[in-house]
Amino acid sequence: MNARILFFCTLVLSLSLTACGGGAEPEGTSEAGHAADAAPEPEKGPHRGRLLRDGDFVLELAIFETGVPPEFRVWVTDQGQPVKPADVDLKVQLIRLGDRVDTIGFKPQDDFLRGDTVIYEPHSFVVSIEAVYKGETHQWRYDNFEGRTRIDPEVAKAFELETQIAGPAVIKETVTVYGRVTTNTEQIRQVSARFEGTIQSVSASIGDSVRKGQSLATVESNESLRAYTLKAPIAGVITQRDANPGEQTDGRRLFTIVDTSSVWVDLAVFPAERARVSAGAPVMITPATGGAPVESTIDRVDVVAQANQAVTARAVLDNVQGRFLPGTYVSAQITLGTHPVSLAVARSGLQTFRDFTVVYAQIGDEYEVRMLELGRQDRERVEVLGGLEPGTRYVSENSYLIKADIEKSGASHDH
Repeated sequence: MNARILFFCTLVLSLSLTACGGGAEPEGTSEAGHAADAAPEPEKGPHRGRLLRDGDFVLELAIFETGVPPEFRVWVTDQGQPVKPADVDLKVQLIRLGDRVDTIGFKPQDDFLRGDTVIYEPHSFVVSIEAVYKGETHQWRYDNFEGRTRIDPEVAKAFELETQIAGPAVIKETVTVYGRVTTNTEQIRQVSARFEGTIQSVSASIGDSVRKGQSLATVESNESLRAYTLKAPIAGVITQRDANPGEQTDGRRLFTIVDTSSVWVDLAVFPAERARVSAGAPVMITPATGGAPVESTIDRVDVVAQANQAVTARAVLDNVQGRFLPGTYVSAQITLGTHPVSLAVARSGLQTFRDFTVVYAQIGDEYEVRMLELGRQDRERVEVLGGLEPGTRYVSENSYLIKADIEKSGASHDH
């Protein structure tokens, strides 16, 4: 990671020269392009809009969004005097990344011209304006970029940028619970002498691993005076030994064997989720010591609450590798339901931009923010309700490098 960050720092100048097309900007600011650092702020009018001049003919173009969705409003003057909005024929085109064009018409309202199209986010486009007044045509064109940068393919590869295509997914609704690993009592065997007698020898001790059929002790029968062998009924670990040479068996338990290749995980489910957790529900269990989670299913759910008002949901785990020790704690994600969604993105690609959660769409060598309206989410994916077109390629890994490059230019939201 340190090497990648160092490489990022050494290449940032290269990005500065290639960001946002590097094309001429006759008027305006490339907000995510680093050439913008040296560009002057656009001249503002009394309505905080951008002033566009052609001789004595002046047009003020502003994005208005107080109490309404963002829309263009335009005020016009000629030789310093207000022009009646109805006397101007105005058309604006917004050329977005990927050559998508939004054409906006205008109608007179009070002392301004009001656009007939919502200016959706991001407000990042080339603006082309044509105004006809008294038979004369006035034209302007400028860049109004935000949240956009250009990165050469070689640099993107060095940054280990990964992309995915936004599309359908299945969102898993889960609840996080906690619990403890316990011994699977179905995997415990207690060994006693079949015939009472004297213990002659013992060949297993506490902590020993034994295989099925392995000798544990030799006993001489009190009736036949013949010796016989006590054998392990299962493979496992000796957890209790109460047998020593010379002792009488006396009908007691001599050994306890526990097979830990299968364990139980008892999870505490509280009343808020109890009705939605049932046997058969998938569950991902992670040891408190860390490591990759293990898949299982809920085997049963108790019908009696504990003192803390939680009920126990039990899962059975294959523990051949011995990762889960009885008595240790775990966390778990129980799946409550699955929801197919028409559009989703990887959580690993999410970043923040202004007050939005975004991903960075890739079109050719350029990357630009897409402000998202989000829905359901799980550990890996999040549903997209708006702000992104299906089929869009977006940065799914290391997107923070795109964000860092854009923020380096001091991107603002220019209206």
